[in-house]
Amino acid sequence: MAWVVDTCVLLDIHCADPHFAQSSADCLTAHLSDGLVISPITYVELAPAFAGNMKLQEQFLMEVGVDWPSPWLLQDTIKAHGLWFFHIEKKRSGSETKRPIADMLISAFAQRFKGLITRNPKDFKAVQVVVS
Repeated sequence: MAWVVDTCVLLDIHCADPHFAQSSADCLTAHLSDGLVISPITYVELAPAFAGNMKLQEQFLMEVGVDWPSPWLLQDTIKAHGLWFFHIEKKRSGSETKRPIADMLISAFAQRFKGLITRNPKDFKAVQVVVS
């Protein structure tokens, strides 16, 4: 079963981040045999890094071994619906901080895979996480 790769891990590699690029690349290499995919949300979040050029973006994804496209399913929507509801309930009670909806969507998507490869594990509590 494949791992979902978070946007930040791919940006680390693409932008040659001096602090995270090597560990992110090593983590992807270590999990490549299980398969690597991205959510449609990550695909969209990557657009600015490639100046909106889908061909360059897809070539990069192919080079790092990420399978694209992976469809968004109804079960992803159902999971995201629940995650967002509980997040807002916690936020209203004062026990949760602001969090982008994109993280909720990526987390929901990752729940039907092996887990999520990210360097921001605290942002993804509803899914098994591997830290790059």
